[in-house]
Amino acid sequence: MMSNKALLYHERTKHRFAGYAKGPDTLDWEMQPNPFRTFDGAAQVELPLAPENIFAPALNVNSIGALLHLAMGLSAWKEFGPDRWALRCNPSSGNLHPTEAYVLAEGIAGLDDGLYHYVSRDHVLEQRRRDDSGQNSDNPRLWIGLSSIHWREAWKYGERAFRYCQLDLGHALGAFAYAAQALGWRARAIENLDSAFIAARLGLDRDEDFGRAEREDPDALLQICLEPDSAPATPKPKAGVWAGKANLLDRRPMYRWPVIDEVSQATLRSPLPTSEETARDSAAGGNIEASRPNSLPIARRETAGEGEKPWSGADLILQRRSAQHFDARHIMPAEDFFSILQSLLPQERAPWTVWDFPPAVHPILFVHRVGEVEPGLYALPRHSQALALLRQLLDPEFVWSRVAGAPDELPLFQLRAGDARGAARRLFCNQAIASDCCFGMAMLAEFDAVERDPWTYRRLHWEAGLIGQALYLEAEGFGLRGTGVGCFFDDETHAFLGMKSTQLQTIYHFTIGAPLNDTRIATEPAYPQKQRPKAFAP
Repeated sequence: MMSNKALLYHERTKHRFAGYAKGPDTLDWEMQPNPFRTFDGAAQVELPLAPENIFAPALNVNSIGALLHLAMGLSAWKEFGPDRWALRCNPSSGNLHPTEAYVLAEGIAGLDDGLYHYVSRDHVLEQRRRDDSGQNSDNPRLWIGLSSIHWREAWKYGERAFRYCQLDLGHALGAFAYAAQALGWRARAIENLDSAFIAARLGLDRDEDFGRAEREDPDALLQICLEPDSAPATPKPKAGVWAGKANLLDRRPMYRWPVIDEVSQATLRSPLPTSEETARDSAAGGNIEASRPNSLPIARRETAGEGEKPWSGADLILQRRSAQHFDARHIMPAEDFFSILQSLLPQERAPWTVWDFPPAVHPILFVHRVGEVEPGLYALPRHSQALALLRQLLDPEFVWSRVAGAPDELPLFQLRAGDARGAARRLFCNQAIASDCCFGMAMLAEFDAVERDPWTYRRLHWEAGLIGQALYLEAEGFGLRGTGVGCFFDDETHAFLGMKSTQLQTIYHFTIGAPLNDTRIATEPAYPQKQRPKAFAP
C-alpha cells in the first residue's frame, strides 16, 4: 500500500489513456522563464573551451574549463525565423535545463579557494564565496555540485516536472562522468551526504542571496579524482566572503504546482547512520559483468590519415543532439545494437563509475529494425537477480529465450516476437518517433526501496538518466541519434507487459534511430570567436 509522498506523487502524475497528468492549460512562449541562472554582483572568471585543453591532465583553471564545457556547456545555437535558442552538451527534457552546476575549488591554479557557479551561456564561473583558507597547490581538489530549479520544467510540464528534473540530474551525472574520463580523470559521487549539507556547501540555503528568485534543490556532490582509484573526500565547511544575488527567472508565473514542493521536501536525504552507509537499501543483487573493454565508446582512437584529425571523445560530446524525427526505413546493424546494449551493463567505465549503487533499472525493448534481430519485445536485466524478478512480475506468457547472435555476456531475452511499432507508438503518447526508430525502450525501476527510503525515488530517476546519457552518446558513435521520452502512459505500459503489481514502475522511455534533420533550422557556433551570445531577457 502506498503510504509515502514519493509514491503518492508518482501515482498522481501518471499519464493515462483517460487523461494526462495536470499541466498548464496554455503556454506563453514569449514569457518563457530565463534558461540561464546568474548571480548579480559576483565576480566572473573567464574559462577556455574544451578543444584547446582536452589533453591537459593537470587540474587547473584551463582543464576545469574543458570539463565544464564538455559536461554542461553549450554545443551550438539554433535559429528558426525570429527564434533563437541554445543547445547544451547535457540533454534536458524540452531543452529547459533545470540543472545548475557549482565548483568547489581548493588549491587550484588560476582559481581562489571557494565556491563558484557555472554560467553555460557565457562559459564563465561566478565567484559565490571566497574562502579564507590559503591555497595548497600540492593537493589541489575539485568538487562539482549539482542542483535543480524545478520551475524551469514545471512552467511547461506542470506536476510531472519533478520527474523530468530528476532524469536531467541523471543526465548531468553522466555528462560529468564522460567529460572527466575524456580528460583522464574520474567523477565520483559522494554517496552518503544529506541534502542539508549539500545545500550549505553550495549556498542554496542562503535566503538573503535568493530573495524572490526561484530556489534550487540540493541534489548531488561529485569529486573529480585525478587518479581513477581515488576515493572521494567530503569537502569541509569553510568560512568565507559571499557575493552575488540570484536572478529572477520568471517575473509573472501563470501557475503554481505545490505538489512539486511537497515531493521535493519528502525526498530530500536525511543524515544516514553509519550502518546504513555501508549497507545501502537496494533490492538489486550482484552485477552482471560486461566483456566490453574498459574504454569509452566516445574515446575511440582510429588511425588518421595524413592531415586528418583523430576521432576524440570531445568531438562526439559536442556534436550530440536529440533527434526530432527518424527515418522509418533505416535498419541498424545487429552488432551495433548489441554493442549499445552492452554499454548499459554495470562495468568499470563511464558513466557507471560515477557511483557504487547497484543497478535497479532494467530496459524493456521494442525492436523494430535491427539487422538479423527479429522484431518484437525484449528484456535486458541489469543485475543477476533481475532475470528472476522480471520473469516473476511480467506476463507469464513471455518466452524468455536468449537472442541468437548476441554475445554470450549480454543478458538479452526475447519476450515476444512480432511487430511492436503500433504498441510502442501508442504507449509513447502517440509519438511517431516510437514507431519510426530502430528500437525504443521502457525503463522499469525497482520501486520497493522507495517505500523504505523516499530519497531512492530521486536516485532511481538519476539511474534512468545515466542510462539515457549512455544511449545518447553510444547512438551518436554509431552515426545514429537518440531521444529521451518523458511522455508515456505509465499504467498502460505496465498492462501491456502483463504487470499486476507496483513493484516495478516505468520511469523513462527512450528511442534510437537514424535522424531526419530539419534543414530550415540554422546552426551557429556555441561560442563564436569566444564572444558571448546576447544575454537572454525574460
